[in-house]
Amino acid sequence: MGKLLQRLSDASRSGVYRVARPDEVLDATKRSRLQVTRIALQGVRDKSALLASVGRALRFPSWFGANWDALEDCLTDLSWIEAPGHVLLLQASAGLTQDDFTVFADVLGSAARHWAARGKPFFAVFIDGPANLPPLMRDRVPAP
Repeated sequence: MGKLLQRLSDASRSGVYRVARPDEVLDATKRSRLQVTRIALQGVRDKSALLASVGRALRFPSWFGANWDALEDCLTDLSWIEAPGHVLLLQASAGLTQDDFTVFADVLGSAARHWAARGKPFFAVFIDGPANLPPLMRDRVPAP
């Protein structure tokens, strides 16, 4: 098992991170049982579009209320997706307002803590995400 897959399989390290490119995450998880969900956020500029994109990608149930509390409820349930852990790959989040991004990241962090307490990995990984998010792999040397 590679170092990145070990990290993504470790529930205690669940959280919200950033990576430069999705390839490493996709390669590392290719043969694992982790559920990897790519969430494209191109063109998403507001909370409503963000919640709709996440809901579609994760196949939220019809009772999803399309608000922050309902997002947290669904992210801390995910009973409709059988998997030993979850990795959300979020692309093109730059169109979100700072406020929406901050609340979204907080909700994702709360979901990660929820799952970590239950021994199930949950990672939200922003591709080319903001510098204030920790890198998924701290010991990676950037490609030239």
